[in-house]
Amino acid sequence: MNSKVSVWGVIPVYNNAGTIRDVAERTLKQPLDGVLVIDDGSNDCSVAEILSGLSGVTVLAHERNMGKGKAILTALKYLNERNVTYMITIDGDGQHYPEDVANFLPVLAEDDHSIVIGVRDFSGRHIPGSSNFGRSFSNFWIMVETGHKVLDAQSGFRAYPVKYIAQLHFLTSYYNFEIEVLTKAAWAGITLKSVPVRVWYPENPADRVSSFRPFLDNFRITLINIHLVGLRMLPFPHKKLIKTADDANPLKHFLRHPLLALRELLVENATPGGLAAAAGVGAFCSTLPLPGFHTAAILYAAVRLHLNKIMAVNIQHFFMPPLVPLLCIETGYFIRHGCWLTEITFDTVCKQLGSRIIEWWIGAAVLVVPLSLLTALIVYVAALLIRRCRHG
Repeated sequence: MNSKVSVWGVIPVYNNAGTIRDVAERTLKQPLDGVLVIDDGSNDCSVAEILSGLSGVTVLAHERNMGKGKAILTALKYLNERNVTYMITIDGDGQHYPEDVANFLPVLAEDDHSIVIGVRDFSGRHIPGSSNFGRSFSNFWIMVETGHKVLDAQSGFRAYPVKYIAQLHFLTSYYNFEIEVLTKAAWAGITLKSVPVRVWYPENPADRVSSFRPFLDNFRITLINIHLVGLRMLPFPHKKLIKTADDANPLKHFLRHPLLALRELLVENATPGGLAAAAGVGAFCSTLPLPGFHTAAILYAAVRLHLNKIMAVNIQHFFMPPLVPLLCIETGYFIRHGCWLTEITFDTVCKQLGSRIIEWWIGAAVLVVPLSLLTALIVYVAALLIRRCRHG
């Protein structure tokens, strides 16, 4: 290794008695400066005993299971105290090939402030459909939260720049940590890079020991994504650890290169999912009683969430008065009085404006989510069909 860049392998372990020694032995053979195993409260074996006799392996143990994220943070603290530049995390269940560490090393030599993600090859046999969906779903939310295109946001085979990640603060400690760390690292200016890696799944899914609990862990991932989107919507800058080109003034970029900026706007997050999200956000803002401020609200949300601004702004034309406001007022009136407002006159609209505004807000609160989801679904299906037609 370059004397200026020290790299350790880190293996978080929870109940992987059948695979951990093989993973550790193979990791030891890679050109690393050390191997650290974090026993996250395993109760199926003594990890220290299984790995006894392996010179070069350091074992740290949690007294109880605290989650994969907490295991990574324990390794981070240990290695930061020893001035290690990078740590490469490798799952202890045998899913990853430690030999693919070689793919990371040339990229790590380029700088000391990148997260390098191992993009798993999902073209092989026995790849669970849930893994493909989970990867696409997480990639989408990382794009929304950071504006960065990540190819495998759920991959646990990744390299972390130790001293920079150690300066960030995290709320999560399970698998949701792997989403939170990517988002907060990107906000801090840490570069997100990718390298290809292999992945192994057994023919019989029951043969793979995984601590991922589909319902609970997906629920945790959903909660942290909601939290991160909420943070992103706040008009406050995030602390930068690394200054990047993305920090340039977008207004100056537009004034200097108007045609290029327009082209970028047209293709920005233009996947079916990205366009659907933009349409959904545009519909959400357009449904709310914000006369005169709809466009400003939509642009603010689209900018903060890195959505396609052209789609988000133009979708509001389907929600202009009188249709959607009237629909909201009618819904709110029915909720308040148990019947529909059938007489639309100067008195019922202008003289009773206060009541109509209240009913508009009530109706909007009821209809905003269904209308947004329906709009997003329609745009998603339409974009998907157009893409399929273009590709034959």
